[in-house]
Amino acid sequence: MFEDLKPHIADLRKRLVISCAVLFVAFFACFAVYEPILNWMMVPVEAVLPEGSKMVAIEVQETFFTALKVAFFSAFLVSLPVILWQMWLFLAPGLYDNEKKLVIPFVLGATIMFLIGASFAYYVVVPFGFEFLVNFGSTVVSVMPSIGKYVSFFTKLLFGFGLAFELPVFTFFLAIIGLVTDRTLKDFFKYAVVLIFVVSALLTPPDIITQFLMAGPLILLYGVSIYIAKVFNPADKDEEEEDLDEEEDIEEKEVEKSTK
Repeated sequence: MFEDLKPHIADLRKRLVISCAVLFVAFFACFAVYEPILNWMMVPVEAVLPEGSKMVAIEVQETFFTALKVAFFSAFLVSLPVILWQMWLFLAPGLYDNEKKLVIPFVLGATIMFLIGASFAYYVVVPFGFEFLVNFGSTVVSVMPSIGKYVSFFTKLLFGFGLAFELPVFTFFLAIIGLVTDRTLKDFFKYAVVLIFVVSALLTPPDIITQFLMAGPLILLYGVSIYIAKVFNPADKDEEEEDLDEEEDIEEKEVEKSTK
């Protein structure tokens, strides 16, 4: 059994080495220009800081480690198409020939959706969220955010939104390999809504507006995912009819109980 896994392990190592090599090169390239990238990251919070307030470094090494975080996050964005490409090449041997041809739509779609999610966070969520956090209690204390903690929170928020917006792409992949159908997603919808709001509460600032700014698009994307699954792996009509019959039987039993 282990002998059968050796080719897959070797291929996985190859894909990881290529991805890490690209990420490594991109990291040093981004580290060389981290200052303009950091200035771009600070634009949303500087726009809502009270007059006279500014970003500060609380610890001596904070600026250096912040530069590393900025470089790594930027390198990840630059390397994302290559990482997705290597991921697909690793999974390709288990796909049919017609499915292997979908590599370019998969890589482009996943990259674009991640960037859309990150852009939505940067231009919509971050301004709302930080305006609430900065203005809350600003009449009592002077707001001078730590640059290190701000960058950590900023990158977490952008990464979270980028990953969340991959939902249609993830559904597309699961649909073409036959793991989900539109019926499966429809049945899971009410649970998905709860999970979406839980994830939104964990990833966004503690105000209800930014939570809805994340939950709303995700619910819409879930609806898009149902349509994608319907196109690439629709549920059998016989299964749908059986499900409908079961639902009707349950409703009839509930009506009978209520009338007794």
